[in-house]
Amino acid sequence: MNKYNFPYVALAMGLVFLLAVTFGGQLGENGLTRLPLLTLLVVSEFAFFICAIGGYLSLRRLTDLGYSMPHAVAGVGCVILAVQFLMLGIEFWPL
Repeated sequence: MNKYNFPYVALAMGLVFLLAVTFGGQLGENGLTRLPLLTLLVVSEFAFFICAIGGYLSLRRLTDLGYSMPHAVAGVGCVILAVQFLMLGIEFWPL
């Protein structure tokens, strides 16, 4: 894998992590989340960094080599997922 393919991999991984965090963060019948809170926070943080790096690399490729629709879609998807993971991580953080 090279850095030109990373935004696609980051987008796919981000979608899988989003499913895991979304379903793992639902409350069970005992009032606790299905996954432990620390797991949800670590997955959200890891996925945020993966998607943010994927968005950055896609933006760099678009500025260096010109516009490409698949890279633009992957970059925008990575940025949207990074923002979503940031908001989920803040939401899960106990205050």
